[in-house]
Amino acid sequence: MGEDHTKAPDIDFNTLVLSLSTSASMHLGKLPDAEDATVSLAHAKQSIDCIALLEEKTRGNLTGEEERLIGEILYDLRLRFVAATKDRDKGA
Repeated sequence: MGEDHTKAPDIDFNTLVLSLSTSASMHLGKLPDAEDATVSLAHAKQSIDCIALLEEKTRGNLTGEEERLIGEILYDLRLRFVAATKDRDKGA
């Protein structure tokens, strides 16, 4: 039969970081099929700052994989945020 959609998937550190990353990407208008999405740099920054806070507060307690994931996600999101900010400023 089909998958049980009433049971939520297990949550781990990577899932949390990826969820926050998806939220930031959504607010940057960078998700597939998100042409109609409202860009909110303030909300994107808030999600990025939450990930950075997690990185800071968990330093020394993460696996190598978790450290790489959070580092790569922060790097990518920060670049996208800077680009979105420059695009906004050009249009102003």
